[in-house]
This record gives sequence, structure tokens and C-alpha cells, in this order.
Amino acid sequence: MSWASKLVKPYRVEDGAKFRLKDFDPGDTGKIHSKKHAEQLLTGGIAALAELQDKLYAQDRWGVLLIFQAMDAAGKDGVIKHVMSGVNPQGCEVYSFKTPSVEELNHDYLWRTLRRIPERGRIGIFNRSYYEEVLVVRVHPELLKNSRIPPSLLTKDIWKDRFQDLNGFDRYLSRNGIVVRKFFLNLSKKEQKQRFLARLEHPEKNWKFSTADVREREYWNDYMEAYEDMIIHTASPQAPWYVIPADNKWFTHVAVAAAIVETMEDLKLAYPEVDPQKRKELRAVQAMLQGKKKA
Repeated sequence: MSWASKLVKPYRVEDGAKFRLKDFDPGDTGKIHSKKHAEQLLTGGIAALAELQDKLYAQDRWGVLLIFQAMDAAGKDGVIKHVMSGVNPQGCEVYSFKTPSVEELNHDYLWRTLRRIPERGRIGIFNRSYYEEVLVVRVHPELLKNSRIPPSLLTKDIWKDRFQDLNGFDRYLSRNGIVVRKFFLNLSKKEQKQRFLARLEHPEKNWKFSTADVREREYWNDYMEAYEDMIIHTASPQAPWYVIPADNKWFTHVAVAAAIVETMEDLKLAYPEVDPQKRKELRAVQAMLQGKKKA
């Protein structure tokens, strides 16, 4: 088992039947007890990701979709910035999904994300995703009224139905060569408060602060119940959830990096092999170029 697999195994959820959020400590750092050690591992992880992504792009068979869900201030942007810092921008696309537009509300809720599924050979990153439909929409069911779904379809089984839809969509992507990995950055309410205060106390961080974020804190328990129920019903071997401790950013970064490295290593990526005829042509070109160089 690689270092990456060992590090993230405790946080990987493939079967939600026995999952309980209370069993996962937001302040956990596994067997990594120092920031320095985590940074060393992260450096190696970033280098490994760069090599794996290069092979992914060259092979052009698999696509990788990384989904990040979390409460405000959990560090989604920071994770994406630090973990993916060594990846070639040509092979990676990041999308942040905000409040749906009028056009998006005129379509089914998967429409706006389906359009952003990564191509083969690329890594796609969703900062929030179609899973918002069983999170913020569940905590604020009044948002369903804006979705323009026929009232007869807004039954008491809507969340059960959506879990089935999301599982089916993840399975569909997996069966088409799009590897789905989902991350819940597990932040404590106490740490969120400290990060909000830091945004208020430091002028250079004021732009990050939103009063709407504080209002959402009032629904903390509702959100935790929604996250737990979501993971219980949508964790699967082909599209697992990683419940990553988020109170210590240095650990969050290395844990996410390890999960992505593990995922891409499992794909057995390799550079495409050149057939004998092509190799013969390349040798001829090489000889020609070397001959010109001597001249």
C-alpha cells in the first residue's frame, strides 16, 4: 500500500450504511503530527500529481472529476490552489457553481454541471456541484419553489429520489471512463468562527467575508444532518466520499493530495506506445535532423 493510500484510507467512505459524521474528527491529523512533515509529503504529492496528470493527458482515455463540498471557510479554494499547483493548466479546469441563473433554472438541475464534465485526458474540479441539490436546497426547501419543478413532483420522497438520481449520474460517469472522487472538507463550527473573525480582523481578508456566511451558521446543525444523510446515501466504491479533516489546513492539503494521487495511481496510467511503423518513421526523422545538425 502506497503512502497516499495509507494516509487517506481512514477518511474514505465507500459504503454509507454505517457512516456517522460524529465519528470523524475535524481536528484529526492522522499519523502526521507536524506541519513540516505534512509540507514535505505535499511537495512529493504535487510532484507525483504532475507526472500522473501528464500521463493522463497523453493517454487520453480517462477523465477525472474532483468534487469539493464544504461549509463556508472550510478552505476549498486553498485546497485547489495548493494541491493542484504543479498540474499543467492545459489539462485541468476548475468550475465554481454559484446560485443558479434564470437560464439554469429553466433546465434540470444536472444540466449546468453536465456541461462542465471533464474531457478524456483532463482533470475537472467542481467547487460545489450537483450535490448542492441535497444540501443547501434541503436546508432551505423554499429554494425548490424557484426550480420551477411541477408541484406534483415535490413530494415527501424528493430527497430519496434525488439520492437515486445522483447515484445514477455518478455511476453513469464512471461507466464512461470519468472517475469521480468526492470530498467533504469537515470543518468544526469553532474553527469556522475563528476563520470568520480572521477575515474581519485583517483588511486584506475582508473581501472574503460575507454576512450571508454568518447567517448560514444559524443552520449549522441542519447542514450537518444534510451532509451526513448525503454521504450515507451516495457513497459507493466507484464514487467514494473522502471526509477530510479541515481544522488544520496543512493536513487538509496533504490528505486531499494523497487521495488524488491514490486515485490516479489506480488507473495504471502510461504514455501511449508507438507502433513499429511509427517508430521507424521517427528514427528516419531523427536521422535526418541529426544529419542537418552535423551540416
